[in-house]
Amino acid sequence: MRAASFLRHALGMFFLLACGAASAQSTYHTSGSCDGFPRLDLKVAKGMCMGLVAEHLGFVRGVAAIGQDVYVLDMGGWASKRGRLLRLNLKKKGAPEVLLSQLDMPNAIIASADKKLLIGMHGRIVRIDPAAKDIQGNAQDIVVNLPTTGRHPLTAMVQGADGTLYINVGSATDNCESRADQPGKSDSPCPEIKETPPRASVLRASLANAHLPLDARTLPVHARGLRNSMALALAPNGVLIAATNSRDNITVADPKLSDAELPHDTLSWLSAGADYGWPYCFDKLRTSPEYPGYDCRSKTAPSRLLPPHAAPLGMLIYGGKSLPALSGQLIIGYHGYRADGHRLVSLALDGAGQPLGEPRDLVAGWNYRHGGYPMGAPVALATLDDGSLVITEDRNGTLLRLAPD
Repeated sequence: MRAASFLRHALGMFFLLACGAASAQSTYHTSGSCDGFPRLDLKVAKGMCMGLVAEHLGFVRGVAAIGQDVYVLDMGGWASKRGRLLRLNLKKKGAPEVLLSQLDMPNAIIASADKKLLIGMHGRIVRIDPAAKDIQGNAQDIVVNLPTTGRHPLTAMVQGADGTLYINVGSATDNCESRADQPGKSDSPCPEIKETPPRASVLRASLANAHLPLDARTLPVHARGLRNSMALALAPNGVLIAATNSRDNITVADPKLSDAELPHDTLSWLSAGADYGWPYCFDKLRTSPEYPGYDCRSKTAPSRLLPPHAAPLGMLIYGGKSLPALSGQLIIGYHGYRADGHRLVSLALDGAGQPLGEPRDLVAGWNYRHGGYPMGAPVALATLDDGSLVITEDRNGTLLRLAPD
C-alpha cells in the first residue's frame, strides 16, 4: 500500500495542469497564457493559440469529452494490458484520475449521446459508464473478434447520430508482401483482403436494438481497399469520410519511384460498397509496382490526395462556436515525422459537406528545436462544450488545447 501511495503521489507531481507553473521536467517551453493554459510557441492560425493542458500522460491516443470532463487513453505502448483510461476536469484542474488500468492497447474512444464511452481496444470495442461506481464491472462488449494480427491491429472508429458505428480494420501488411522482412512482389489476389472480416476495410455496425456483442466477422463491409483508415469522420449528410495511411517502402518494389514523394496519403468521401484499390493501386488509381498488369479502372479513386506520409490519425468536423473561422471545417491531425507531418490542417467544406480547395495549416511549426521545442505528433481531437479543441499528442505524452487567442 505504501508503494502504491507513493506511485500515485509521484504521478500527481508529474502532471502539468494549467493552474501550475511548468515544472523543470516539462517537455515544452511555454510562455504566456492561451486562454488560461501555458502557451506553446507554435505557428497557429490568426485568432487562435495552443495551450498545454497536461503532460507526462504516457502513450496518449484517443480523447473524448463529456462536458468539461476530458477522457484520455494511454495505450501504454505496444504491449498487452498496459493501457489506462484517464479523466481530467479542465475546471477543477486537478491531477488526472485513473479510471481503468490494464487495458489491452486502447486507441479510440467515443462519447455517445447518452454520456457513455465506447473504447476500441485490441480485438474488441467495449462500452462503459464513466459515472458508474464500478466502471470495470459495468463494462459491456459491443463488438468482438476484430483482427489482432499484423502491422495495423489498432481500432479506429466513428459513430453517427443514429448510433451506427464505423470501424476501421487495418491491413495486416505494408502492401500485401508475403514476408514482413522482404517487401516485394506479392501473390495475386492478395489473401488478407479475403479474410473475414477483410483487412484494409471499414465495417458498419448498427447498434440500435442489436443483440450485443456483435461479431466483427458478420458485420457488413462499408468500403474496402483502404490500407489503414485511422482518421474517420461523418459529414453532415451522413457520408463517411476516411483519411487513410498509405503504404511505405515503394522504392523496394520499384527503385525508380521516390519514397519521399510517393505514395500520397488519401482523403475519401466513401461510397458504400466501393473498393479503393489497396494493395493493387495507389494515389489516383496508379498501378502498384508489385502488380504491373493490374487494371485499376475498376476501383474508386480517393477524393483528395494528402501529403505523402502525412500519417493522419485524427479528424473531426468542427461544430463549436468559439472558433468561428473553423465553423463547418474538417480538422485533420498529421502525425507523421516527415516534413509534411506534425501539424493540424483545416479543410473547408461546402453546403453539401464536400471539400473546397486543399487543406491549409492550422497549427504548424511543430518541429524539433533544442531547449523545450519537441516535434509534435497529434493523434486524436475532441470538441469541448466551450468550443475549444483538445488534442492528444503521443510523442511527448501531452494533452493540448486549441482556443481563441
